Order: sequence, then structure tokens, then C-alpha cells
Amino acid sequence: MSFKLQYLGKEKEFDKNVKLLDLIDNKDKSIIAARVNNRVRELTYEVYYDAKIEFITVKDVDAIKIYESSLRFVIAMAFARVYPDVKIRLCYNVSRSIFVQLLEGQKSTPEMAEKIEKEMRKIVEADYPLKRFVVSKEEAKDIYVKNHLEDKLAILQYRPEKTIHLYDCDGYLNYMYSHMVPSTGYLKDFAVRFYHPGIIVQYPRAEACGKIPEFVDAPTFGKTLKESHEWGVIAGADSVAGINAHIKRDGVIDFIQLCEARHNRMLAQLGDMIESDMENIKLICIAGPSSSGKTTFANRLRVELLSRGLKPVRISIDDYYLPKSQAPKDEDGKPDLESIEALDIEGFNKDMLALISGEEVQLPKFDFKLGHRVPGRVLKMGENEPIIIEGIHALNERMTTLIPKHQKFKIFIAPQAQINLDNTNPISITDLRLLRRIVRDYQFRGASAEETMSMWPSVRRGEFKWIYDTQEGANYVYNSMLSYELCVMKKYAMPLLQAIEQENPYFPIAERLIRMLKHFDDMPDEWVPCNSLMREFIGGSCYAD
Repeated sequence: MSFKLQYLGKEKEFDKNVKLLDLIDNKDKSIIAARVNNRVRELTYEVYYDAKIEFITVKDVDAIKIYESSLRFVIAMAFARVYPDVKIRLCYNVSRSIFVQLLEGQKSTPEMAEKIEKEMRKIVEADYPLKRFVVSKEEAKDIYVKNHLEDKLAILQYRPEKTIHLYDCDGYLNYMYSHMVPSTGYLKDFAVRFYHPGIIVQYPRAEACGKIPEFVDAPTFGKTLKESHEWGVIAGADSVAGINAHIKRDGVIDFIQLCEARHNRMLAQLGDMIESDMENIKLICIAGPSSSGKTTFANRLRVELLSRGLKPVRISIDDYYLPKSQAPKDEDGKPDLESIEALDIEGFNKDMLALISGEEVQLPKFDFKLGHRVPGRVLKMGENEPIIIEGIHALNERMTTLIPKHQKFKIFIAPQAQINLDNTNPISITDLRLLRRIVRDYQFRGASAEETMSMWPSVRRGEFKWIYDTQEGANYVYNSMLSYELCVMKKYAMPLLQAIEQENPYFPIAERLIRMLKHFDDMPDEWVPCNSLMREFIGGSCYAD
């Protein structure tokens, strides 16, 4: 039976299976994969039915994820060839890169980084095909044991399917829980650098139009990721298998309390730091990317400071929005409310300075129904009454330029997850935040998962433009990750993701998130404390209005 394919602006009829690679110039390695009836497929996939085909490049988020997964395969392959006795763990790190961590106390050297890069270039130049094959779970166990892949054995028991996909590349076997490029020759664009005590590998990014971003070191961010990993190792929560095993061994309550205790300890550290410098600190500024838990954190920090005899007052930056008519326009010509220029920067500066100077101030309140500010509360600050401000621009110096730096205490908050499916497959921090937002938007705003996904690119553009650079100037980075949270969120997120049908433009994202979530054991949420940051997303918070 014949079938029709729409691709590259034309429509053709075929009477036998056709491989996607055969529809394009095989020498054009800028095309990474394709969407076939909106489902992401590898270029080696054979089509045998009516389909609309969209070929995607490294300028596309879905293609970049395939590129990055395939590049991790090559990194692991290079180590297996050059340093077969060295065990590695891959995770995400500074400058949007892959970090190669050496396990069992081993450390990298500049010479090692050079040898690995040379071997990776050799593998890419050889253009080895990545051959996909399917085995049963039992067969996979034998392969993992034979190849000393104990980390993959640990996660295997939590895979709901009865089969495993593996890839063979010139005799090297691995599985990246992802689609892959057809051959290693597609991966020519990467940069390797020694980054003590490991190695960093940069790769093209969709938000950089398919280019490798300039390397920017971020020691504060890097230190936070390191601390997150170290805690994960101590708690047995640095891998999905470890988290599932921890819950099974010690129970739900113990694991929840363990994770919450870490947040309590960080809050106590913050309380100590602020209390010890209360003579100087007048303004506590809190910022972070979307779905970091800023609201709950600000409430909990306020309670922590109250317990120390301080009397913090919260002021919302949102009340300083300009009317929409005065807001700058985004690339679509709509009011850009993510921009700092959408705020009355001068007015906010003046009011904050007047407050910390002991003056009485009439604050504004933005009426979102009217679309402009109206008179708000009258405030006059006394001794030991610091001001807490929270918002995406709270750490931007322009918002508080009239206030001396030593009078500001800056806190950056974000979930800095360092959790792996196995040693070569880290979980994306961005995907974690997207899941939080999907669940929260449905719970409190009645928004579908696809509605949240449709806004996500705009949210991400705002984060890159306004938020991430401010982290390095923070006095404290609060890691809002709770290692148990994906076990709890699974029951909320899975039905929303599974409801997205294949023809929906956001189906590829839902499919990717499901592939990650399905490995986590379900966890009931009844023992999650009412003041937990987790409650901001799933509901039941004692801080809810």
C-alpha cells in the first residue's frame, strides 16, 4: 500500500518503507533528527505511513538534546578506550556544559583532557554508525555485568518496560535514555577544557542559535553544584536508584524529614549570617529563576528571622510595575513584563532609600485589574526591621543603586539538582523546574501542561537575560531542591503529560519528561510538611492566601 510524505516543502508518494536519511542529503550533518507527525524520530527511522516530516537542527531544543546525549556517549566511549580503568560520572555544570567527574578519588590532569579530546575527535572523524538494538531486561543484565556497568544495573529494576534499547558504536555499548544521531560524524562541534578536578565539555545550545556559548566561569554556581552532589552522596540520593532504594529501606517519612532537615539547616545558616550583621543589613534581596520556590522561601526566612527577635517586612517588586502601555515590547510586539524596564526603577530606589533612612513612605500597590498602581500601605521602618524584597530583578543593582552594597544581603535561590539516572545520564535541572511549573500552574491556575510549555521559551529567554548573571554576586545560594520531590510530583505530573496527544506540538517535551519520571517510585504526599517548599507546587501550603 502506498503512502504520502510531506517534507522540505514537497509531497511525495512511496510504495515501500523509506528511511528518513534517504529523504535528505546524507552529507548534510546539520540535520540532527526529525519530527514525524510531531513525534521526534532518529534519522535512521523508517516511515511506512502518511506523515508530515519536519527536519530539525541544533537550533532546535529537541535536536540539541539528542546532540548532547550522543556527545555524552562519545565522551564515555573515549574514556573506555583511553582510560578503561577510570570510572566517570557525567553531570551538568558551569557555562551550560557537561562536567566529567572522575570517581573513586581519581583526578583529571590537563594531559588527560588533551588525550580525551584527541580520542573524541578521532571517534567523530571515523564517523562510526550508532546502531540501535533491542534486548530483554535479562539480556541487558548480562551485558551490564560483562561490561562492569553496575550503575546501569541499579536503575534497570525501576524501568517499567520489559526491553532495553542499546547502542553499539564500533564495539562500544551504552544507552543514553534518548534518541541518538545516526553516526559520530554529526558531533564535530564541541570544546574540551581541563577544569579541576574534572573535565568540561561544551556543546552547541539552541538558545545560542546552535553555537557553543563563550565559556564563562561561575564559581558560586559551581560550588553550589559541588555541595549538592556531596550531600547527595552522603544521603544516598545522588541517583534515581539511590533515592528509590532509600525510600524502600528507610521509609517515606525518614526520607522526607532528611531532605527537609537540609532546608532547615540552610535557613538556620542564613539566620546566623543576617543576625550577625544586622547592624549593617537593611535590605534582603531574593531572586531566582521560575519555579525555584521563592515565595515559600521568603515566608520561611521571615519566620526564621522572627525567631531571632528581628521583624522583617516584605515588599513586592511587582507593585512597582509601570502601566502596560509604558512597558517595553518583546520580539512579538507584546508588553515584555520580564524586562527590568517594565518597572519603575527610580521610584523603587527612592522608596527603599527613604525607608531605610527611617522616613515614612506611602507604598504603591499594582492593581492588575486596572492595569496601573494605586496607593498602598504606609510604612515606617524601625530598628531590627530589615526589608525583604523578592522577584526576578531583586539582585539587579539597578533596582537598589541608591543603597550601599554593604547594606544589602543578596540571596539567589534555585533547585541545583545533581541527580543521575546512571553515571552517564544526568537529570536536567531545567526539566525539574518545568515539571514544578506544570504541576503548580495546573493546581492553582487551571492551566494545562501544554499552556505552561508554550510559555516556557519566553520564561527561559528572560532568565538568561536577567537572572543567571546575578547569581555570582549573591551572598548566599539557597539550593531549593528536595531529593524526594520527583517521587511526589510523579502522580501529579504524569496524568497531565500523558494527556498530551501525539499531534500536539508539545508532545515531544511531554514524551521526554515521561521518559525521566517513569523511573522514580511513587511517594504519597501526606507526610510532606505544610511549610515545605514542595507545597508551593502541589498545594496544601500553610502560606497559601
